[in-house]
Amino acid sequence: MTYSRAFNRSRNSSSLISWIPTGKMQKTVANCIELTGIGLHSGKISSVRILPEIAGKGRYFKFGSNVIRASTDYANESPLCTTLCKYGHSISTVEHLLSALEATGVDNCRLEIESSHPQDSSYEVPILDGSAREWVDAIEEAGLKEALDRSGKSCEKLAPVLREPVTVWKNDSFIAAFPYSKIKITYGIDFPQAPEIGCQWFSSTYLDKDFFTKELASARTFCIYEQVEQLRESGVIKGGSAKNAIVCSESRGWLNPPLRFSDEPCRHKVLDLIGDLSLLAHGGNQGLPVAHIIVYKGGHALHTNFARRLSRIS
Repeated sequence: MTYSRAFNRSRNSSSLISWIPTGKMQKTVANCIELTGIGLHSGKISSVRILPEIAGKGRYFKFGSNVIRASTDYANESPLCTTLCKYGHSISTVEHLLSALEATGVDNCRLEIESSHPQDSSYEVPILDGSAREWVDAIEEAGLKEALDRSGKSCEKLAPVLREPVTVWKNDSFIAAFPYSKIKITYGIDFPQAPEIGCQWFSSTYLDKDFFTKELASARTFCIYEQVEQLRESGVIKGGSAKNAIVCSESRGWLNPPLRFSDEPCRHKVLDLIGDLSLLAHGGNQGLPVAHIIVYKGGHALHTNFARRLSRIS
């Protein structure tokens, strides 16, 4: 489908979101990328290959004969990561990889994943150092190229533009988005039990790949030390360590400093948000909405619920 036909269709849909041409052509990776590492929650080793794909295909995972698109259609609610599920198969902890792909402009790609336990029906993207930095570095090294469709033609990328305010709440957590001329993200977190984290806010107009690379990509996931044993007993963070997360004690502060940013936990939440909202993308278009998005005490479940809400009105 050409962008003009898609644009015309968008004008006939709900007025809450319009898909608008960006003036940029859809891209894909110029060369294959492969990274291997341990899964944060499963503790299993897996490898992910990022391969070029034609325009209009978007981003999708492939393992064996199974395919799962990176879409809100397949997103499952989970408190500690984002999981895509289809026909009894799942891929978890996709958010850092998807955040890197969205931010660097990899609009179309095939994501092949292999596990050290190939008989499993569930896979997990490796956590690497707990941030998106290694994905971004690998994408920059591989380079990008214009994605062409089956007819050898380029396709202009569309962006979702919010037309009316949208809000999603859960208890004292919320996401509110308002029409705005650019992408702006304001994010707040509050961990009163861990004073070294406490209440943090991060706000910025999301400009381009360089901003993501310098200000967000290297922000690592974090946890509260006193909660680690309970989390492991519940069957998660089996692969977690001081090498792939920053750990804060309620009484002793940061146990594996130094931080990469003074507000690294809050910046990591923004990184997660970008990855989760990228699930709004389809057909090689942009996922992150053009809007001022304000989040307080968010998490993956709230992020994906918000993306799902937008997908229903787009």
